[in-house]
Amino acid sequence: MSIKELSAALRGVCTYKNVMEEPVMQLAEKLLSALTRGAGEEALEAYTTLFGALRQSGHTGLGSWLWEKLRCTETVYSKLVEKGRRDPVLEESARWDVETLLRLAQTPCHSFIAAMGQLLGEEYSAVLEHLPRWSEALPFDFDALTECYRVDGSGLFVRYRAFVWERGELIPVLDPDCPRPEELMGYELQRNQVVDNTRLLVEGKAVNNALLFGDGGTGKSATVKSLLYLGGMEALRLIEVDKGDLGELPRLIRMLRGRKQKFILFIDDLAFDQDDRTYSALKTILEGSLERRPSNVAVYATSNRRHLVRQTFSDRAGDEVDAFETIAEKTALAERFGLRIPYLTMKKGEYLALVDYLAGLAGVEMEREGLHAEAMKWEIRHAGRTPRTAKQFIASLGASGQERGTA
Repeated sequence: MSIKELSAALRGVCTYKNVMEEPVMQLAEKLLSALTRGAGEEALEAYTTLFGALRQSGHTGLGSWLWEKLRCTETVYSKLVEKGRRDPVLEESARWDVETLLRLAQTPCHSFIAAMGQLLGEEYSAVLEHLPRWSEALPFDFDALTECYRVDGSGLFVRYRAFVWERGELIPVLDPDCPRPEELMGYELQRNQVVDNTRLLVEGKAVNNALLFGDGGTGKSATVKSLLYLGGMEALRLIEVDKGDLGELPRLIRMLRGRKQKFILFIDDLAFDQDDRTYSALKTILEGSLERRPSNVAVYATSNRRHLVRQTFSDRAGDEVDAFETIAEKTALAERFGLRIPYLTMKKGEYLALVDYLAGLAGVEMEREGLHAEAMKWEIRHAGRTPRTAKQFIASLGASGQERGTA
């Protein structure tokens, strides 16, 4: 296929029109268009900019760039395949588009350079000779791409595993702050319940929504976040939802229905004030909506409060006729979570064992009796016997040692 024919073919891309709007493809079209019109200097500018854009995106060629982009871009064709459906007309259109894009990717760079040489003056010969080349390798074909859609789906969920839901928009988290399971200490019984429930979700079985409640610093949030790094959880995706965005949650759940991946909607540090009516939105999502929750979605929440809705004595002494029913309605929200797991302050022996373990990891050289005495003093002044308190205590010993060393 000649450069002129390739330029025309790219203009006919239909099913993957959104891919053609990407900067890399815009530069490729600009290169072909300039060569077709005989604009040598414009073509040279487009070529060098295209090479830089590929390298900046971490790719050695158009083939590898297309493989990532086509997998991570949702189209009407990719959605159809993901749902196990077929449309011969749409499939033929998608095949033509992909094969056209692959023809572009496998066009040798020397063909572009030779075409520029025919348009530019002799003064450009050294420039053209030393132009860098990108790879012409093709890591996939149309059938391999279709199989990828069938197995893994498409879009952002193929590329990213963690997201935040903000103001009705799903935002990928490039570097999620998720601890490794081996970094968590204590509370094995509680964590195992969460892991077992999540494995059922990944296996496509019925699961409970989960509420992890109890003292701060016990590792409730860390337990949920660490799930992404457990073996066998590759299909799991974590979406953090702020309490203020609960009203938009039904729309998010509809977006996730039918996806290949499994999703945990994570609400951290959940609590409601007495006049906060957003708890009604969560109550309906957990139970009570006419719309069934998809089997690939579960809600996990953490809270320092067991009943989630704060009460005051004035609530109980108010003049409402059915005050008891109102209180019961508020406190019953937690009961809509089928799995309720308490994270309570550690016993003294568990706390000191954790201090010993962390001290060993940190290389703290201190007599054990003295270490325990200081650990208990620290615990009294801070937030109780929790993993967070133990970590902060060991960190304080390191800081004190550095200060002594500096002095």
